Amino acid sequence: MRCSRAIVSFVFVLFVLFVPGEARQGKRVFISVDLEGISGVNADDQTAAGQPEYARARKLMAEDANAAIRGAFEGGATDVLVNDSHGSQRNLLPEDLDPRARLISHSFKRHGMMEGLDDSFDAVIFVGYHAKADAPRGLFAHTGSGVVRDLQINGRSVGEGGMNAALAVYYGVPVVTVSGDDGAIAEGKESVPGVRGVAVKRAINTRAVELKPLAAARREIQEGVREGVAGARKTAPQRGPVKVQLQYRNFTFPEVATAFREIELVAPDTVAFTRDSMPEAYRLIRVLYRFINPD
Repeated sequence: MRCSRAIVSFVFVLFVLFVPGEARQGKRVFISVDLEGISGVNADDQTAAGQPEYARARKLMAEDANAAIRGAFEGGATDVLVNDSHGSQRNLLPEDLDPRARLISHSFKRHGMMEGLDDSFDAVIFVGYHAKADAPRGLFAHTGSGVVRDLQINGRSVGEGGMNAALAVYYGVPVVTVSGDDGAIAEGKESVPGVRGVAVKRAINTRAVELKPLAAARREIQEGVREGVAGARKTAPQRGPVKVQLQYRNFTFPEVATAFREIELVAPDTVAFTRDSMPEAYRLIRVLYRFINPD
């Protein structure tokens, strides 16, 4: 009996000494899932409720999400939070999602596509992402609700992926894998050097696309997420003021936006502001492109 206890104690000591804490405890993984960059999605009639192909597209969306969830758990995750990040943000059906993952649903969120993220997470995954507004070659290229021509954060032009990555950086949580069309992958690598990109389709232009076979795309998502999560290492949080410039597609939106104190009109179609932190800036950016209705 004493010998058995000694062996157990010895094994426990080896485990504590030589297995990293994050491996012992498992990792918390945040997955943001958009729709335009999902495997197989290729037309406007797939992107919103009430359209002919929407029901099919939301199934495709769930399958890509599930591939990412599988990869996350294979990479060492013990907790996975999925945030539905497209349009109404009520696209993913709970019954279609891997039951090991939790789901955030509905668009009325302070931090939109990144709702739920904080510094307790170990890795961030972007699934189904697309290129930014006015990208010359990117399927469904846009930023936010479509009223934005260009978004700059601290002088750098970004799309949704870059904006969301900036919030992850604030918390010191690495974005380790992004899937979408090849335009989205190229932008992702500009925003996050070293991120693993999984191109599930090739954008010929903003509408035409070459689709990768679904089975191959999902296998690559799973592998890319597994490798990304397994190798995830948190970084020091990056804090400090955030300067934002938002260029609209018309002149009415910026006029309404200046009703907010500290928002400056820097051109007939462009406003600018500064906030003390990225979460504060993110919340206001979201209000300015989603909740202003000048009609």
